[in-house]
Amino acid sequence: MTKILMPIGDATEALDTFYPYFRLQEEGWEVVVAGPDARLYHTVLHEIPPHANVPWDITQERSGYHIEATVAFRDMKAEDYAGMFVSGGRAPEYIRYDQDLLRVVREISAAQKPIACVCHGVEILTAAGVIEGKTVTTVAKCAMDAEQGKAKYVDKELVVDGSLVTARVWHDNAPLMRTFVEMLKAAGC
Repeated sequence: MTKILMPIGDATEALDTFYPYFRLQEEGWEVVVAGPDARLYHTVLHEIPPHANVPWDITQERSGYHIEATVAFRDMKAEDYAGMFVSGGRAPEYIRYDQDLLRVVREISAAQKPIACVCHGVEILTAAGVIEGKTVTTVAKCAMDAEQGKAKYVDKELVVDGSLVTARVWHDNAPLMRTFVEMLKAAGC
C-alpha cells in the first residue's frame, strides 16, 4: 500500500490534520503519522472568534482530539513514502528543529515527490530549506516565514509550484486536497 507521511507534534491543528488524514485514506493510501516520538499527541482548534464583540488579535486556541504517531522522526526513511502532508497549528514552530524530520523533508523534496502544506506547516519547509525560489501561500501571519525561506509569498487559496502545493488555512482544505490527490495520482500512486 502506498504510504503518505504526515509529521505532527503537540498542538497540531485538528482540521489541518484530520481532514487530510481521512481524505487520503479514502483514496486507499496509508497515512503514516510521525512525531518526535511514537505516542499519542494533542491537537488544537485555532480560530479567530467570528463576532466583533469578542475581539482577538490572534487565533484563540482550544483543545482538540488526539492522534497517535506510530513512527518517531528518527526512524523515518524518505524512500518509504510516496508523498507528504504537512499540517499547521503551533506544532511546526517546535518540531522544525528536529534534524531527522528536516532530513526526510529534504529527501522527499529532492526526489520531487508530492508535498502538500497548509498554514504554519511552511515553518517546517522553511527550516528544511526546500522552498527557496518557489511561490507559496500560507496563513498571512507566516508570510515572513515563507520569505525567510527565500520563497515568494502570495495570498491565494492555493498555489502549486512543481511538486509542492500550499494553502493558507483549513478553510482551503477542499481545493488543497483535491489538488494533492491529483498530484499523487499523476505520480503513479
